[in-house]
Amino acid sequence: MFLRHSVRDAALAAAVLLATLPAAAQVHAPAAAAPTDTVRAILPPKNPLPAEAASAGVTRFSFIAYGDTRGRRDGTELQYEHSLIVDAMLRQIAQRASSPSPVRFVLQSGDAVVNGRDPKQWNKSFTGLINRLTTEGGVPYFLAPGNHDVTSAADLENPGRKEGLANYLRAVAQLIPPDGATRRLTGYPTYAFGYGNTFVLAFDSNISADSTQFAWARAQLEGLDRKRYVNIVAFFHHPAYSSGPHGGAILERPSVAVRDQWMPMFRKHGVQLLVTGHEHLFEHWVERYRDASGVRQRMDQLVTGGGGAPLYGYRGSPDLRPYIAATGADSARVEHLVKPGMDPGDNPYHFVIVNVDGDKMSLEIFSVDWGTGYAPYRSNRAVLKDNAP
Repeated sequence: MFLRHSVRDAALAAAVLLATLPAAAQVHAPAAAAPTDTVRAILPPKNPLPAEAASAGVTRFSFIAYGDTRGRRDGTELQYEHSLIVDAMLRQIAQRASSPSPVRFVLQSGDAVVNGRDPKQWNKSFTGLINRLTTEGGVPYFLAPGNHDVTSAADLENPGRKEGLANYLRAVAQLIPPDGATRRLTGYPTYAFGYGNTFVLAFDSNISADSTQFAWARAQLEGLDRKRYVNIVAFFHHPAYSSGPHGGAILERPSVAVRDQWMPMFRKHGVQLLVTGHEHLFEHWVERYRDASGVRQRMDQLVTGGGGAPLYGYRGSPDLRPYIAATGADSARVEHLVKPGMDPGDNPYHFVIVNVDGDKMSLEIFSVDWGTGYAPYRSNRAVLKDNAP
């Protein structure tokens, strides 16, 4: 009891002494350490995207896409494997800065950390690396939430989801449009932005069946000026189909709604590119279909989950016959353009650079560490366009 009162009295005495100090002395007093139970916001980009209208004339640039950065050291140290990716990204950003196709932003499709409910994992392991991209690289960074970030709960009121979502929103507070903005669904990690001739949509696939989120995204696509936005990109965590341990013979709940609701909407509005993760590997799918006018169209889905999480291998191709049959008049066909290797060691840590040139997009894959030289197309490049009319 005496010790408790002594500590309390000493604290009170210190407070009184501080209050009597001159103002200048108080200004130079050491600042209190930031709470360890609060996620720090990632620093804003040195070179933010301009207002949407200001970039309308831009038709040539590039952006980076990758996902699944969670690592074995989360909560104790910086993510090591992810740091290799960031180093390589910064080299590419610097090399392309004065080129006709500079890197203008980064898309991350989710699973930033192992447990998004733990602030230490964001603060100690993830945020510092992304700060390098936004300050040294100077580029905007956009993150869609994965199941490890906000849990896989479909219920918006799930306590674990609410906790993880609060941490996610603190981390990206200076990176995504704020609540109330035209390009943000208030209260959700769901947003969009336009740059040049390209429109980008991010949504939370953990709650892919949520009607509010879906209606907001549909309204965004319906309201687009398609004369300006000739390219549409969507990025989210759960792929519509995949061949890793989350795909093949398994069809997870979030992917069901992506197939049943989002993919028909994407076809209707001519979305060209989907950037997804969840599977810690690289694979490339192409869905071909006819639009309402009978014109052949192509939609590419990248599964690019090689950002630092434990790597996966091929587990089997999904049975897409029911999905294809359900497309009806769209008459969709799906091609598995790049299959992952059988063993995790066949699938390196990597990221993708997407090059935009008018209404054409192409990609380059950059692998790191032992995977350097990865060439899934017999090279590391592919054009996202069919030769046939």
